[in-house]
Amino acid sequence: MTHAVLLPIVLPLLTGAMLLVMPARWRDAGRVLGVLSTLALLPITALLLDAAASGAIFVYAVGNWPAPFGIVLQLDRLAALMLVLTALLGATALLCAGREESRSGRYFDALMQFQLMGLNGAFLAGDLFNLFVFFEILLIASYALLVHGGGGERIAAGLHYVLLNLAGSSFFLVAIGILYGVTGTLNMAHLGERVMQIPVHDLPLAKAAGAMLMLVFALKAAVFPLLFWLPRAYAAAAGPVAALFAIMTKVGIYAMLRSHALLFDANRGPLAGFMDDVLWWLALATMALGACGALAARSIKRLTAYLVVVSVGLLGMGVALQTPAAWSAVLYYLLSTTVSTAALFLLADALDGGDGDVPTGGQARLAGALYLAGTLAAVGLPPLSGFIGKVMMLEAVSTSTHWHGAAVLWPAVLVSSLALIVAVSRTGSRLLWQAPAKAVARARHTSVRARAARFRRASPDTRRLAACAVLLLCSALLVVAGRPVIRYLDATALQLHDRGAYVRATLPNATEAPR
Repeated sequence: MTHAVLLPIVLPLLTGAMLLVMPARWRDAGRVLGVLSTLALLPITALLLDAAASGAIFVYAVGNWPAPFGIVLQLDRLAALMLVLTALLGATALLCAGREESRSGRYFDALMQFQLMGLNGAFLAGDLFNLFVFFEILLIASYALLVHGGGGERIAAGLHYVLLNLAGSSFFLVAIGILYGVTGTLNMAHLGERVMQIPVHDLPLAKAAGAMLMLVFALKAAVFPLLFWLPRAYAAAAGPVAALFAIMTKVGIYAMLRSHALLFDANRGPLAGFMDDVLWWLALATMALGACGALAARSIKRLTAYLVVVSVGLLGMGVALQTPAAWSAVLYYLLSTTVSTAALFLLADALDGGDGDVPTGGQARLAGALYLAGTLAAVGLPPLSGFIGKVMMLEAVSTSTHWHGAAVLWPAVLVSSLALIVAVSRTGSRLLWQAPAKAVARARHTSVRARAARFRRASPDTRRLAACAVLLLCSALLVVAGRPVIRYLDATALQLHDRGAYVRATLPNATEAPR
């Protein structure tokens, strides 16, 4: 099982490399290869999830160099969960991507593989520098995927996205250098041990590095005031790309959880909770601005982007609570909002179409039902999973010792949910009720040849609707299988708070490691 930890990284790496050197005339065969490789990740990550469910932490020392001297990959409950979620989004995104995506740029399928490689590597990274490397891999692939197909809107959004993330990467590298200079290690479990023993004169430097790390993770997650790049970038991306991007903000949330659990001990140590209050209020502002943006949105894709922003705000507030119950709620809500917003991105692409056409007849009714289910889950209304995630969060804050937790979070959740209900109702009414009538009017002035061309283009829309239905079915399964899912997430949160288990698994002789 130890060597199987490498598969989620090696498989997309090899597939992407093969697609890069494959001749252009084999493009259709390359698409099939990319889809098969991504589908293979589903059983692989499911097996890793089953292995991690035992509570064991699997550590793979790259090159057989033990930590803290070598690079390690580690698989625990949280990493396995994120790998399964990434494989699910990658498979649905590639299955619904049509020839228009792969033909508008030669390297679309290869870039998707490298994106999956970067995401999987970030979730498996056991040291900060390795996390930085995989961050850069997934970001470089996302730069190209964002502008894939060209167009002024995508180029402008991509420019802002690239500049901000390059600045974030610079801060990340500086923070890594400071922490290495202060502690002499970059392994996360070992860093946690060294931070506990840090001299008083080095404490300001360590706090500065920690603040820079949280700044970088807040940028990746799109936390206020670093959120303004997200709506424009996600709204400009192609539907399958935006669906995969739905998990990219969760990489920032994942990194916050991981760093709070291992680097800045959630319960003790000189850096315990030094950024919690700041994160709490910034996440609250994120929720507020996201709700305002949703009210102003005039397209499903931009509305969905602001739904992602609101979810990031609630997730950030849950991370700041620093309790196992809150982190379990964070993970459940993360699963729910990721699959529901990814489904809405695919639905938006099917509805918008390349020339503004929309589904009619049975497809229109199906699209309306999917929109209703997706927005119910994303907004957090019963009976779908988003509601359960919010209830878990509210229960967690009610039992926490956070002095202003319940008094702030309850009104924030209720008011933002009301604003989102208004936003999704208005957007759905405008686009799903009025659009079919407009489509019929346009059809009267459309030639037979144009109608035939539109019929041939219906296949990608059908695939997107089917992929959207699959993702929303997964959201429903979070409710149907709620008890075992929550039991797994509770165990995951408790494992994250047990830093000693990571030290024992990664550094059996940590006290003997030279400084």
